[in-house]
Amino acid sequence: MRRPRPGMPPLTIRARLTLTYAALFTLGGSALVLALTTAFYHFIFQPLPDDQIPSSLDPDHDHFVGLSDQIRDAAASHLLRVALALLVLVVAVSALVGWWVAGRLLRPIADITAAARRASGTTLHERLNLSGPSDELKELGDTFDQMLERLDAAFAAQRRFVANASHELRTPLALTRAAVEVTLAKPEPDQEQWRSMAHDVADSTVRAQQLIDALLTLARSEQRLTDPEEDDLADIAAEAMDRVAARCRERRLRVESDLGPAPLHGSVALLGIAVANLLENAVKYGSEGGLLRVTSARSGADRVELTVVNDGPALPADRLDRLFEPFQRGRGRAPGPDAPEGAGLGLSIVRAVATAHGGRVTATARPEGGLAVSLLLPAA
Repeated sequence: MRRPRPGMPPLTIRARLTLTYAALFTLGGSALVLALTTAFYHFIFQPLPDDQIPSSLDPDHDHFVGLSDQIRDAAASHLLRVALALLVLVVAVSALVGWWVAGRLLRPIADITAAARRASGTTLHERLNLSGPSDELKELGDTFDQMLERLDAAFAAQRRFVANASHELRTPLALTRAAVEVTLAKPEPDQEQWRSMAHDVADSTVRAQQLIDALLTLARSEQRLTDPEEDDLADIAAEAMDRVAARCRERRLRVESDLGPAPLHGSVALLGIAVANLLENAVKYGSEGGLLRVTSARSGADRVELTVVNDGPALPADRLDRLFEPFQRGRGRAPGPDAPEGAGLGLSIVRAVATAHGGRVTATARPEGGLAVSLLLPAA
């Protein structure tokens, strides 16, 4: 890479374009002047045909010929000087016009540069909306607008995430503080009151710990995978089904499974968490005595798919995408003491794990109620 010489400011692209236009025009004009001068000399000094030469020359013939040669030489020299002067004038004018045209052509780049300098967390809603023909600069401006739109959405999601996480973490802390203050406000709390306070504090601490663990899992699943392993999605699903078997019996769910081979390459720990979250979510928000169906199989030549289906209340289609956002809880079942509502991070973790593995997760509302959630991942 060439480095600019010390003391010489780097040329802008506008200046380089102007110099390029001027150099090309100078070369073309010089070639044109030389061609015209050569043609002029060729046609002026072309000898007369034999039939036009007189048989007897006038005594003053040599004098007239010499004078004619001098006139032609003077005319050629004058023509050359005038052509060179006009060339210099035209080059100067073309440089000025080229500078103006380059500025007009590069104005979208200047707008993009100004927008990039202004870009911050509070100005990402601004768009360039470049007008003009669909050329490379228009495409660059549209691409920059799309980037700003993605950044704006990411910043908005981050702000919502921070606000929701703060609210969720404040709730167990507030319960812990309330339990302690109520107990300390009593003149002489007995052993049973101290024990009740300890249980309340322990429950709040467990809830805070679960939330922090879920947040750490979500952050870890959004990072780049390290040390991927060979495994089978069917085996991971079978282990997750064993962990929710007791809950399925409590809720009298009708469990169906068809776990076909689905080899893949990835983080077994994260995939286990994602599949477990899918099953726990299906059990928690499914109907009492309803269906839980789990299937795994290859999907095409280069994909494997795990599908979890449950019964439950009907969900509108416009709410399905929001289920995968952080702190979005299902509304199908009122949580009770035996079924804590959770932090609403389960499906967010599933989506983050799928994205980290180069896959995706989709949810489809069933006409009879409930969801069919599909986890699609690259095959080994």
